[in-house]
Amino acid sequence: MSWERKVLGDISTSIQTGPFGSQLHQSDYSDEGVPVVMPKDLIQGAVSEESIARVSKEHVERLSKHKIKDGDILYSRRGDVGKCAFTSEREIGWICGTGCLKVSVDKDKADPQFIFYQLQKAETIGWVINHAVGSTMLNLNTSILSAVPVDVPEMEIQRKIVKILSSYDELIANNHKQIKLLEEAAQRLYKEWFVELRFPGYEDVKIVDGMPEGWKKGRADSFFNITIGKTPPRAEKQWFVKGDAGVPWLSISDMGNARIYVFATSEALTQEAIKKHNMKIVPSGTIFVSFKLTVGRVSIATTDMCTNEAIAHFYIENDLQQAYTFCYLNNFKYDSLGNTSSISKAVNSKIIKAMPFVMPDKATILAFSKLVVPILNEIKNKQATCIKLAETRDRLLPKLMSGEIEV
Repeated sequence: MSWERKVLGDISTSIQTGPFGSQLHQSDYSDEGVPVVMPKDLIQGAVSEESIARVSKEHVERLSKHKIKDGDILYSRRGDVGKCAFTSEREIGWICGTGCLKVSVDKDKADPQFIFYQLQKAETIGWVINHAVGSTMLNLNTSILSAVPVDVPEMEIQRKIVKILSSYDELIANNHKQIKLLEEAAQRLYKEWFVELRFPGYEDVKIVDGMPEGWKKGRADSFFNITIGKTPPRAEKQWFVKGDAGVPWLSISDMGNARIYVFATSEALTQEAIKKHNMKIVPSGTIFVSFKLTVGRVSIATTDMCTNEAIAHFYIENDLQQAYTFCYLNNFKYDSLGNTSSISKAVNSKIIKAMPFVMPDKATILAFSKLVVPILNEIKNKQATCIKLAETRDRLLPKLMSGEIEV
């Protein structure tokens, strides 16, 4: 099997930067319209629509050269520069946003999805990171991406490899769709019971001060032990190790990748770091809430772990409260807490601890838990399945991409 070493620029019709801030202002974004893909939306090799920004059609036409086509590859231009995503039919006509680079592969020279898998190889990601520029934050440009080395066999071999690897991606995507449906089912039930107040027996319950009788309202820290994470000095690199080599250390980015349940983190801390910096390790089942930069992400720990200083830990003593507490925190309007930063969106730990919390009576929480806990468990199982599928695919990828396994 013959493979040819090329560079990305040789097999692409274009490699271009997304619009700069002068072309697309914050005031141009709206709640409705065409999605604009930012680096934060590039999650696990695909584009996430969960918190995507949008612009009206008038801006789309003005930015037409940044429209996404089926099979384009989007890169994060700064920060996590090894991160990229493959686009599908769903994203056709969306806009490659500020902070991203768009690679359009020449389909006569290579299969775009094959090239995407080539870019997922550890050695290729390492090449991109090593050639990125910037001392405080890594940056990519079109020249660097154009020079990325890729190994390309004949088209038939490319397509066979894509068929093998994409079968795993399709299974993962199907599980993600089912997870989304399960999430929506839990959210509908929560809103019906606790927003519309149509919980079982609501007709016979008296409303006192805007709440059903027997429910309590107070500061969050009057119901939970709430702690805050921290970060050891970044300059002292000896405290940080890879995610599976120490105590998991959660970041907001990890929360975005995890959806509901956190199984793993990209970084971990050594035992020495935990002791020296008095890091708070919280148990499995703890609910996390982000309150800086990206405010209001909510996740649940599946193992003992610690977090950075932008994440609050809601320790749940009673497992029956977990389902309700997660849904409450996930539906809370964090904008109502205000903003304590002039630079970025954030609130402080005092505000998070003092945020208003409504605790229903035990019978209502128990009834809700009986319905929602099985849904959350199913989500947890499907997330675990996705992780196993991804691990299998990632073990196959370098062997297929090097020709070690013939197809």
